[in-house]
Amino acid sequence: MIFRFMSKFMGLTWTELLVAIYAAGSSVISQQREFDVSEFVRIEESPVDKVAVLRLERPKVNALNQQVSEELLAAAVELEERDDIRAVVLWGGPKIFAAGADIGAFPRGDRPRDPSDMVDPLNNALFKIERLPQITVSAVNGVALGGGCELSMSTDFRVCGESARFGQPEILLGIIPGGGGTQRLTRLVGVTKSKEISYTGRMVDAAEALEIGLVSAIHPDEEVFDKAVEMAAQFVNGPAALVNCKRAIMDGLHLPLEEAVAVEKREFVAAFDTDDAVIGIESFLENGPGKAAFTGK
Repeated sequence: MIFRFMSKFMGLTWTELLVAIYAAGSSVISQQREFDVSEFVRIEESPVDKVAVLRLERPKVNALNQQVSEELLAAAVELEERDDIRAVVLWGGPKIFAAGADIGAFPRGDRPRDPSDMVDPLNNALFKIERLPQITVSAVNGVALGGGCELSMSTDFRVCGESARFGQPEILLGIIPGGGGTQRLTRLVGVTKSKEISYTGRMVDAAEALEIGLVSAIHPDEEVFDKAVEMAAQFVNGPAALVNCKRAIMDGLHLPLEEAVAVEKREFVAAFDTDDAVIGIESFLENGPGKAAFTGK
């Protein structure tokens, strides 16, 4: 019953979706090859200056495998060095964000069955995306399941379509999330709700995702990408201290309060060394709040 909604997405039931994910991965399992780092992941221009699009496109359900993870990491490394980019929208396309990992790549042979070679590249990519200096927004159409949900949670914000669905359904395969799902989900929605979603493997619809704080906004499906770009665009002319603020939050998130406040002070001091700090303070003294023309430096 809870997976019947999948018929809305490309005509696939939940079972058919799993089969599609398996099929998407089986061809790369059987052949070892050196891959092009831009085959499935691209950095594209958006309609707004200084907003880039990190585009995932691996037909037909954007299943995540080692190659995709390596390409995401390579793209994030490039974005990290791009001073001309102040915000990034992560998008899987108008029909689906990402349906999860390649189930066909999961080890099923004799013990020990260690999937580290599969999940380590994904975690490397997600940590890099999470730590990007730019403000990041996931634009979620369709489903963000398993590794797809984990990918969306690596960005600062998520906006989704009215028919979007999120979930960590790994438990239905007899396993658990491996790309940070149990950890990022818990930090975003709280312990009890994270347990319930992860223990049952059920889907979270858009309305519930907004209610529990998993997404920041819901939009008509056809407007999701444009609204994500619009959200990202509000930060492109912000001060350089946005980087310091993000770093203070992320670096202090897992620390005891006293140590976390020390991290905040570190970034507070660093923010005063930016040109924008002088611009902002002088503008406030001369013209009042909210009128500074920041340079991002």
